[in-house]
Amino acid sequence: MKRFTVTLTAAIFFVASAFTYVATSWKIADGYTIKFDGKGASGTFTGLKGDIIFDENDLPGSKFNVTVSTASINTGNGLKNKHAKGEKYLYADKFPLIRFTSSAIKKSDKGYTATGTLEIRGVKKEISLPFNYSKTASGGLFTANIEVNREDYKVGGSSFILGSDFKVDISVPVKK
Repeated sequence: MKRFTVTLTAAIFFVASAFTYVATSWKIADGYTIKFDGKGASGTFTGLKGDIIFDENDLPGSKFNVTVSTASINTGNGLKNKHAKGEKYLYADKFPLIRFTSSAIKKSDKGYTATGTLEIRGVKKEISLPFNYSKTASGGLFTANIEVNREDYKVGGSSFILGSDFKVDISVPVKK
């Protein structure tokens, strides 16, 4: 009887493990874009890294933990780049990364929403990031559009020249 119980327990664990589903881990592919646009400044960021675990059929097991290098900002103007990386704005020497870490991903009417923490310049704020995901021949594509108020993250002060709100457009191709 003892042998039967051990065998039955082992069989249950074996069958259960066969049905355990793991969300897909994606690698960020070349060709991603992170563009920002606001009154007085526009440009791009590069230096995107991190973990993207996403599966349309396993949203509770899906998560984002991504960073962008603040030193990678490019406004198309060398002097603006220097100021943007400086102590008054992004302070790239002290805060080298912008980070987004999701706490939940859910289906929405228009795609998906990742709720999580956006950290810029050491300031952490809970945000909702609406995004879309589509399958491609080489993997997948994540796209998102969000508005960020730079003053909420202590990026510069009040200014007549530089607007507070910036539109951020993100397009990230991924592969397995």
